[in-house]
Order: sequence, then structure tokens, then C-alpha cells
Amino acid sequence: MSAHTDTTPPAGGDAPRLGTPGRGLGVWEVAALSVGFMGPVMAMSLNGIGIAGLVGSQVPFTFLVSFMGTLLVAYAFVRLTRSFTHAGSVYALSGATLGPRAGFFGGFALLGTYLFFAACIAGACAVFFEAMLDQLGLTMPGWGWLAVPLVVGLLTLALNLRESTVTTRTLLIIGMVGILAMLTLAVVIVVQVASGSAPVSTGVDLSTLTPGDHSWNAVMTASVFGFLSWAGFESGTSLAEESRDPHRTIPRALLGAVVLAGVIYTFVMFAQTIGYGTDAAGQEAFAGASSTLTDLGSTYIGPWFAVLISIVAFMVALASLLSSVAAASRLLFALARDGFGPSGLARTDPRTGVPAVATATVVALTLALVLFLALLGGGPVEVYYWYATIATLCMVVAYGMTAVGAVRHAFRPGSQIAKWETVIPVLGIAYLAYVYLVQVEGQVAPYTYFPWIAGAWCLVGGALILAKPRLADRIGARLTTDDLE
Repeated sequence: MSAHTDTTPPAGGDAPRLGTPGRGLGVWEVAALSVGFMGPVMAMSLNGIGIAGLVGSQVPFTFLVSFMGTLLVAYAFVRLTRSFTHAGSVYALSGATLGPRAGFFGGFALLGTYLFFAACIAGACAVFFEAMLDQLGLTMPGWGWLAVPLVVGLLTLALNLRESTVTTRTLLIIGMVGILAMLTLAVVIVVQVASGSAPVSTGVDLSTLTPGDHSWNAVMTASVFGFLSWAGFESGTSLAEESRDPHRTIPRALLGAVVLAGVIYTFVMFAQTIGYGTDAAGQEAFAGASSTLTDLGSTYIGPWFAVLISIVAFMVALASLLSSVAAASRLLFALARDGFGPSGLARTDPRTGVPAVATATVVALTLALVLFLALLGGGPVEVYYWYATIATLCMVVAYGMTAVGAVRHAFRPGSQIAKWETVIPVLGIAYLAYVYLVQVEGQVAPYTYFPWIAGAWCLVGGALILAKPRLADRIGARLTTDDLE
């Protein structure tokens, strides 16, 4: 397919197009969707905790490193979406630039991302629910937290079977409200710390924006949690058909979403770090928190604010779970439709057209993953961090495929990507590889296991290509074609 050409609808009739003729979404509208799918409130409540446990008060600097790495990775998406007008998911871009087998491999890696991410979000829902109860002076008994993933799983199943647009839009609005609440808290913290009226005495410590005494290995290891905060930045590409001049709108929106999130994340993490205090006691409190926004909200504004932000964070997590399950079920449906997996997964509800069996299967797998870790003695925090790390490492592989595709596309005749630009996606690939490999060495259990689990999942996809190349070709071609239409 040549650059800047719309794809032709498949034979057998005109393909339906999304959106209203003559109208379309602008850059910031598309960027708002990408930011909403990242779940900033959820990310800022939880992702800094794991980083604080590894690099202490250097959390803001680690997020800056993750920001720079994400920009290098996002560049491939920005450049490719200038050439291809389509939904732009990872497997479509890798398939369009590297071929159908690469599309299958990228799709399989992405399926692992979605499944493990859904499980980690189910754990996050339990974390936020417990935080809300804690602010109300209530305590959840023992294994009672498992009731939360079960309830949100069933609710997610019901909503995804109905494809409630109203619900999705409502949750997106709640996410935007959450961002405003989060930024309000961050400003209050900085003002109180700077004025000396805060409950900590370490002040506005700008050294948190430097690597400090920590090695680059420690920073890069911690950056995997930071990188997770940008997961889903490419989701705005799904609005290509509904955008004005998508060749310009989509890439600008993706870049805007990454930059906007990067600025917000770094500022909020700086506020959280100085809010806890940069001394040993503050670092320990940060690393030992269950939800930083609720902890700091209660301390700096009041218990009512902590309750409010825990409710908003819970709703944002539910929105992310809805998105993950919907994406995983449709990918599972597409794979089954073309011969991979039981044929029942390719069935749709005749009333709604929803892949009902695949959706129910994804929810069941999500709950099974949560229960499995609970049986091993893990709580909701472990469910979030452990599965989040595995999901991120699968995502590293999927995003890496897109970056490789951008490099290859740059050397095609008539490519809009100049050859000298390939240095940027190459650096992005190097960043992704380093983030992945640094998880293999120098870690303690269970983190030493996660790269092997993610790698094993992706290798299964590679083994399927070798065992059934024609099936992989057909599925990869279909995945790519479906997304290019």
C-alpha cells in the first residue's frame, strides 16, 4: 500500500465508515481519548510506589527517563500514522510494514499485554476500593478483597456485552475530572511544602530531578513501572475515520498525548516525592503506600478529598478494565475466526454483534489470573505490580515490532520517512531492549521470573508461526487488512 492512500473496501460492498460526513474530531479531542485510556489517576496512584522502592526519592527523574524513552518509541507511531490511514493498532502497523507473519506475532504479543493488563487492573480496582474503605474507617476482612475483582469482572462483562457508549463516555469524563483533582492536589502539596506549612521538613528538593546516587541499571529497572503509565498512548489511532485530516490529526494527537502525560506525570511525581519528604522516613512511607493520592490527599487537604479521589480512581480503573477486556476479546475473536483456537470463540451475539463467547472467556481468564496469584499468597498490590510488569514486557515486544517496521518502511521507495530519521526508532528499540534485558539480571524474585514469563508468551507466538506458517499468514493478513480498512 502506498503512502497517503486510503485503503479500498473489501470486495462485496462498501465498508461502513465511522463518524459523520463533513464533521470530524480535532487534535486535542483525539489526544484526550489517548490520555483517558492511559488512566493517569490510576497510574499516579500506584506506579510511583514500585519506583520509590527501587530508587528512593529519585522517582521524578525516573519518570523523566521513562518520558524520554516513550517519546523515542512513540516516534515510530507518529511517523507511520502519517503514511497509513487506519485504526493503527500495533499488529496492523507491524503487519503493514513487516508482513502478515509479523502482524500475527505482534498481535499475539499484544494479546498477552491485554490479558495481563486486565488482571493487573482488576487488582487495582481492589486497591482503590480498600483505600476508600480505609478513609471511611472500614476494613475489608482477609480475602474479602477478592470480591472486588469478581464484582468488577461481572460488571465489565455485562457492559461489554451491551457495548454501552453512554457508560464509556461517562467513565472518560470521570477520568478527566480525576486529572483535575490530581493536579489540584499536586499544586496544594508544592505550595504547602514551599511555604513551610507542610507536615515534612525536607522542602522543595530539586535533587529528585537528578539520578542521585543510584546506578543507571537501577533507574532503568524502575523505569518499567514508569513506562507502564503511558500504556495505551496509541489508542487514539482508533479514531482515524472520525478525525479531520487523519494524516495530520492522528500523529499530532499521539505526540500531544505523550507529551501532555509526560508533563503531568513528572509534575505529580515531583509533588508526591516532596509531599512524603525526601529523607529516609519519607522514602519508606512512599514505597510502603497502598495508594499515594489517597494518602497525600488525606494529609494535605482532608479525608473527604481522599475519599473523592479514591472513588474517581476506582472508576478510572474500571474504565481501563472495560477497554482491556474489549480489546482482548476482539483480538481473540479475530484469531479464532481465522482458525486459531476453538471455533466457539468466533461466535457473536446475533442481537448486538458482540463477540460474546470471547468476551466471557477473557473475563474468566482475568479472574483466573487474579485467583492464581491470590492462592500463592499475593494481595491486590501484588496482583497489580506483578501482572503490570509482565504486561509491560509483552507490550515492549509489541511496540518494538512497530519501531522495527518504521525503520524498514523508511528504506522503501517513496517512503515519507527520511532515512536519517531511523536513528530515533533505533534508539527507541534500544531503550525497549534495555528495559527488557535489565529485568533479567540483577533482580530478586519474583521480578526475575517476569521477563521469562513474558518471553515465553511471545515465543509461543513465534512457535505457532513456525508450526503453522499458512495459518499465521492468513491470520496476520486478516488482522492487518481489518485494521487497514
